[in-house]
Amino acid sequence: MTSLFVRKVVAAADGFDREALLRSVGLDPAGEADVGQMVDDTAYYGLMERIAHELDDAIDFPLRVGGSMRCDDYGAFGLAWKTAPTLRDSFLRATRYWRLLTSVSEYEIRDDGSDTWFVLHRAGERRLGLRLSNEATLASVMTIMREVATGPVAPVEVHCRHRAPPSTTAHEAWFGCPMRFGSDYDAILMPAAMLSRPNRLADEGLTRFLIRHLDDALARVEAAITLRQRVRDAIATSLSAGVPRMAVVARRMGMSERTLQRRLGEEGLSFQEIVEGARRELAEGLLSHSDYALAEIGFLTGFSEQSAFTRAFKRWCATTPAAYRAAHRPG
Repeated sequence: MTSLFVRKVVAAADGFDREALLRSVGLDPAGEADVGQMVDDTAYYGLMERIAHELDDAIDFPLRVGGSMRCDDYGAFGLAWKTAPTLRDSFLRATRYWRLLTSVSEYEIRDDGSDTWFVLHRAGERRLGLRLSNEATLASVMTIMREVATGPVAPVEVHCRHRAPPSTTAHEAWFGCPMRFGSDYDAILMPAAMLSRPNRLADEGLTRFLIRHLDDALARVEAAITLRQRVRDAIATSLSAGVPRMAVVARRMGMSERTLQRRLGEEGLSFQEIVEGARRELAEGLLSHSDYALAEIGFLTGFSEQSAFTRAFKRWCATTPAAYRAAHRPG
């Protein structure tokens, strides 16, 4: 993911040796912030965990990180968000171009009657660093919405899939709405009418220029990513809601189901095999590095019943989930 996120995390870490923190993830403390410079997501989550463990109270830490974000920090991506006609258009640009900032998460817009979900999809074990990162990401979305909107931004609710911290007072004060932890989504629920309001700095001419620039950049990024990886990522981010159909994955990748099926066939790939691989990888990570119950891990990997998860895992690894966890948990 972009090193911009790392630099924002470090800047919010009061009382730490910030230069040492940056060097620990391979960044030059004297270097310029570069949204195009990437760092490994595991190193990023580990950094957030180290900081959180040393803070007296880390509850509001991800909120401070998210609150420090500004559109201009994101380069052309941020300008495209800021100059979009409406907040909905800003969201649509985020869903399309977020891959320029990270390959481990993506956004989705989902209309639900008079409200609209802005959903963050991020695969991986629900380790502390990922949970903090998700909260920081949702907080940054709120910060940027408030920066570009012409009026007050008031969500209906904010949802997080992980368990609630000891207190949610800071979160509800920050977002200005109820928080729902233990949800099926990491998401912000917004009134659809609010998303239709014009943005403060909407600019059609600049928008056309930026979209051309971002489309070119996205094409270069996607050309370097294998089809298997793109399909696997799209599957992995949806597993907690059940195994996605090929049509759903194709739509999220911007193509028809027939086109995706043809391209998989041309590369000798099977959609079902990629699904199985994504489920196995996620299950192994959760068993090794999380405290989730086996039934919860089954749910997070797309199984409706623990017995079905156990049968599949024994087929993958020739052992039970419980035995695998006992053998692979860090000492």
